[in-house]
Amino acid sequence: MPVVLVHGGGPQADALAARLGHEPRKVDGRRVTTDTDLAIATYLYGGELNLTILAELARLGVRGLRASGVDGGLLRAVRRPPVARALPGGGHETVDFGHVGDLVGVDPTVLKVLLAADLVPVVAPLADDGAGGLLNVNADTVATAVAVALGAARLVLLTNVPGILDGAKAVIPGLDEPTAERLIADGTIGGGMIPKVHNALAAVRQGIGSVHIMDGRAEPSPLRGLLTSSPPGTVFTAAADVLSPLPRGEGPRERG
Repeated sequence: MPVVLVHGGGPQADALAARLGHEPRKVDGRRVTTDTDLAIATYLYGGELNLTILAELARLGVRGLRASGVDGGLLRAVRRPPVARALPGGGHETVDFGHVGDLVGVDPTVLKVLLAADLVPVVAPLADDGAGGLLNVNADTVATAVAVALGAARLVLLTNVPGILDGAKAVIPGLDEPTAERLIADGTIGGGMIPKVHNALAAVRQGIGSVHIMDGRAEPSPLRGLLTSSPPGTVFTAAADVLSPLPRGEGPRERG
């Protein structure tokens, strides 16, 4: 089945920042991108990390090609304006996210060309700002927007936990939007999982049949579970009948 791989690199960026003596700041699970953070993201996402993924794909016999939101006008983004944020103890603060981009459009033409050539696009979540500069875009947001633009059959968000966990640390197999928002409000879902959940919900609202959040480190690969009626991790769907196994060979479908 045709696959587009979108990657981030938060842990690697944190590790490189520590080596440089820089402490990144995150607000509600989202990274503030200073000049230093942007340089780190550009080096890692657009360079070393992307190439390492391509090399691993090549080892597995998969033909991949490096891409980013800048290539072929794939992503259109604008710099995020400063936002007001409520403080836990009361009051507000203004947060400037720096070189963080908010998506305003996706042109999947370049991805369709690569998929037609039986290549796996490996997309780094960087976009241009329209003025010759670069913006750091949340990778899950990019994956969601690309999936919607391609009319993908499914969206899979890989992370380092088995799925969305309840208060007893057990995996929640399925979530709808009201329940997910309640778990965010009561703190059960927090940190970097919040934007993942919001992106999953946004994808379902925009027509993606199902969105899966699962542990990308598990062995054997949890992706094999997509071919069964009981996929691992947490599944977000608009209706129960879309949980049927994904037929082998099924890929992006045309959207009406």
